[in-house]
Amino acid sequence: MRWQARLDWTIRQTSDVSLKKISPPVLNVLRLALYQVFFLSRVPESAAVNEAVKQAKKRHPPYIVSFVNAVLRKACSKKKQLSFPDRRKNPVEYLSVFYSYPEWLVRKWIKEWGIELAEALLEAQNRIPGLTVRSNPLKIDRGDLIYRLKEEIGIEGKATPYSPQGVRLEDFRGRIDRNKAFQGGLFQVQDEAAQVASILLSPAAGETVLDVCVRVMAERRPISQNSWGPGKVIALDMNRTRLVSLARNTVRLGIRSAVAVAADASKPLCSLLRARFDRIVVDAPLFGLGVISRHPDGKWNKKEEDIPRLAQVQKAILYSACSMLRRGGTLLYVTCTLSREENEEVVEACLAGRET
Repeated sequence: MRWQARLDWTIRQTSDVSLKKISPPVLNVLRLALYQVFFLSRVPESAAVNEAVKQAKKRHPPYIVSFVNAVLRKACSKKKQLSFPDRRKNPVEYLSVFYSYPEWLVRKWIKEWGIELAEALLEAQNRIPGLTVRSNPLKIDRGDLIYRLKEEIGIEGKATPYSPQGVRLEDFRGRIDRNKAFQGGLFQVQDEAAQVASILLSPAAGETVLDVCVRVMAERRPISQNSWGPGKVIALDMNRTRLVSLARNTVRLGIRSAVAVAADASKPLCSLLRARFDRIVVDAPLFGLGVISRHPDGKWNKKEEDIPRLAQVQKAILYSACSMLRRGGTLLYVTCTLSREENEEVVEACLAGRET
């Protein structure tokens, strides 16, 4: 998924058949084999081709098998001769193919950020992210967690530079939820950006927090040696599956101050929650242009015209959340996207008092 556009470009150069005329199952067989050939160093080219031919034989007639074999062998023989679009004549097409992104997104980022920063974003979002966890201050501090993980899984965890509770496990492979420290509630899997977001909210002892759309669940953190906050967290989401997962995590982590509520945050909340909150965090449903590295399928299953529609939902959610904030309280609007429509314009509309 991460390199689909470049793989498809390679198929176009090595196939006499238009990409649109190749059936999806056959196309995926070719993509998988070419990914092994061009991106994996431990798989011999012959093995990648032979396995693809075997897959084709299981479901397709002989002429399709021959086609798969021919395309892959041609790609292997011309591996060093394959070219990319001309960068000078068509920089959008070049960046789209080379970094494997839809052209509309490349064009949008160039327009908003300039070509140099756009290319840096494309490159950064193709990196496979490492695993980051957040130590649970209710049960352990970060230094002790790093030592514990070293003893249990043999990996040297590194303290994150921005979150005081984060630990980065770059070389971890496998199921982290099978780890004894995880099962004992000593940590939660959470990217550093999400950790920083919840820390920025910084609830004081006894304050009430509304977590809208359950993406940045703020754990209680020590205010002083004998004081813990916040007083209560109301976690609101319309996705019941996410709420059930949240409930299980709070039990595992030892958090007793959280209450899960199923509701549509884009609707007025005054009749449902008859109180005002000291702190509110809103992480509304977003296009996700900032988390493509972790969700590469997002490049292909979304369209540019979806952005304005989602922005309308975000404005409604933020407007509704503002009505629940007590005078003098703090509201944190968190996004995992890069478009102005979902960031500045949403905030500007909310501040202007318009639900548009």
